[in-house]
Amino acid sequence: MKHIYLNLKRFDVPASMGGVNRICDVKDWGGYIVKNTQEALKAYDPKAVEFAMYFPEAHILSAAAAKDEDSPVQVGCQGVFREDVTVGGNFGAFTTNRPAAAMAALGCESVIIGHCEERNDKGGILAEAGVTDTAAVNRLLNREIRAALSQGLKVLYCIGEKSEEQEKWQEVLGAQLDIGLEGVDRSKVVIAYEPVWSIGPGKTPAGKDYITKIATFVKEHTGGMDIVYGGGLKQDNAAMLASIKEIDGGLIALTRFSGEIGYYPQEYLEIIRLYMEG
Repeated sequence: MKHIYLNLKRFDVPASMGGVNRICDVKDWGGYIVKNTQEALKAYDPKAVEFAMYFPEAHILSAAAAKDEDSPVQVGCQGVFREDVTVGGNFGAFTTNRPAAAMAALGCESVIIGHCEERNDKGGILAEAGVTDTAAVNRLLNREIRAALSQGLKVLYCIGEKSEEQEKWQEVLGAQLDIGLEGVDRSKVVIAYEPVWSIGPGKTPAGKDYITKIATFVKEHTGGMDIVYGGGLKQDNAAMLASIKEIDGGLIALTRFSGEIGYYPQEYLEIIRLYMEG
């Protein structure tokens, strides 16, 4: 099974306000993306590939409402809180947070957890509190994964090493896997590998040999879990990633990196075509 994920981050913010959204009015954005991709995605065998899109919370309802009855799109959210609504217990005291029950009720089927941006945020908060235990973030993410799975959500769990961690990448990634997946039903989880050290302007992207090395390690370490490339599936690397037998898909974000940068549905579909035909 191949997995194609789309992390829409905050691409809903209009260009006039400093964002990259030039495709439609923000109130229509979630539904617009589903409506302009789901028909084309029906051309792919659902037994061979699945598609999940991670929307900012404000757009989940319109995205879910735009799905056809036979839509191949799984609507997802960008994280869940580590605690959840419980029968006879906490029924809603979660101001600012996203309990998994609420996300499932909105129509989510999947969630992305542990993205490097989330890891950085949690690590920064812990550092402000004087916490130096590097495993703390992984423990918090494990609780998020458990909460998501308990509500029937599939999970894309992101792992990756920073520049200063490259020399001990096996230790770093191993801990992220061991702690993050402790006590978890792994059949409902896919791993996304983010080479954090290579992501961003002016940095050299991870090459085929390096990605293959990491994917092989992850599969051996986890007993064969599916792993996708989380460093950005793009038009210019789709064929290369498709040639790596250890990689089971990819995570798309921006589709255009020059000119009017941003996410564009037709370019998203082209990236998928290049990967699936690669």
